[in-house]
Amino acid sequence: MEMALANYGIHLHRLYDAYLRGRCPLPSHTSKGSRESFIVNTRKNAWACHSASCVAARGGRLGGNVLDFVAAMEGCAIREAALKLQDGHLVTAIASEPVTYQHEADRGGWGTGGAPLPFALRRIDCSHAYLTERGVNPEVARHFGLGYNRGKGSMAGRIVIPIHDENGLLVAYAGRSIDQTEPRYRFPARFRKSLVLFNLHRAAAAGKSVIVVEGFFDCLRVHEAGLPGVVALMGCSLSIRQEELLCERFQEVTLFLDGDNAGRTAGPAIAQRLVSKVSTRLIETPAGRQPDQLGADQIRCLCIPGYF
Repeated sequence: MEMALANYGIHLHRLYDAYLRGRCPLPSHTSKGSRESFIVNTRKNAWACHSASCVAARGGRLGGNVLDFVAAMEGCAIREAALKLQDGHLVTAIASEPVTYQHEADRGGWGTGGAPLPFALRRIDCSHAYLTERGVNPEVARHFGLGYNRGKGSMAGRIVIPIHDENGLLVAYAGRSIDQTEPRYRFPARFRKSLVLFNLHRAAAAGKSVIVVEGFFDCLRVHEAGLPGVVALMGCSLSIRQEELLCERFQEVTLFLDGDNAGRTAGPAIAQRLVSKVSTRLIETPAGRQPDQLGADQIRCLCIPGYF
């Protein structure tokens, strides 16, 4: 049931033990006075909505099991709901044992930057036109696991980007809009990007030197240029936790931030914090440019000392 809730981007707060509660997500819910009428028992994989509108729409029934929930969300029959779950259109478990959470802070949902997600998205198009326009090779997209999400939920219709912790466990998905839809990047409500570095587990496996960039697509472009030891801050600031992650795993850090005002201000400040702890080098990115707008040779010339 928690996997199904996460697929639809539904976040409920924990009452106690196995009970969750929050706003009803069902399409049949029209009762304005029932603000937190939706209750889930994760141990029994059961749910109920006590609002008059949902009870009436379901012929007097308060709730049901996960199949009833999917059927109500999709507006389909129980058999079709079962097929959707069976063929992986909704969620696919990545753990052999059920994932349990003791406290609200431990719940994964779409990702908190802590507990691993109990699901992985399917129906991901790694060859979507948006990625081609951004210069992302389908092979690189598959390597990083990102692509256009053809499924449902809060990340539907976006390029979804898996985010892993330092141990390589999937903890969140970020969603990039492919048009003018705001926000440009959507993160899970409780996700704290200051606790992780994008691509850290792969970069650490590549060696003791790392290149630090700002964004996801910067990271992909540097990787594609033949430099797999690269991580992204998911912004232009370095948190204390991110600093610890860098210093624990690498001996050399190359800062390759954007060439805009924010990047050129953040770069020296971050370098000053790191230089006493790890060998640090600051690259001056061409003005007004960012790494994902540069060619492979230009990236190698900037990042590899003595490269011609």
